[in-house]
Amino acid sequence: MRLLRYAKKKQNTGGICMPRGRTTFNKRQKEQVRQQRQRDKAERKSLRKQEKQEGSVDEMREMREHAEAQAALFNMGSEVTETAQQSTPDGSIGE
Repeated sequence: MRLLRYAKKKQNTGGICMPRGRTTFNKRQKEQVRQQRQRDKAERKSLRKQEKQEGSVDEMREMREHAEAQAALFNMGSEVTETAQQSTPDGSIGE
């Protein structure tokens, strides 16, 4: 008899039976919290990736500037050697 009443109630609600117990509610709440934490973690990870990419661009720019400065220093030294190479065969430097 009880099964028959339950079956009729189930038919009246369209076949949707909501969980009734407190433990089910707690489980559902825990699962929602877990999913939210997972979304937050994924968002933080994507933010870190973006910051790292932006930082690497800045680092590359700084390294390029440093390399240009170093190259300029080496070019200054090579200009001195070029004038030394332009000296005449008798050892005097031409003007």
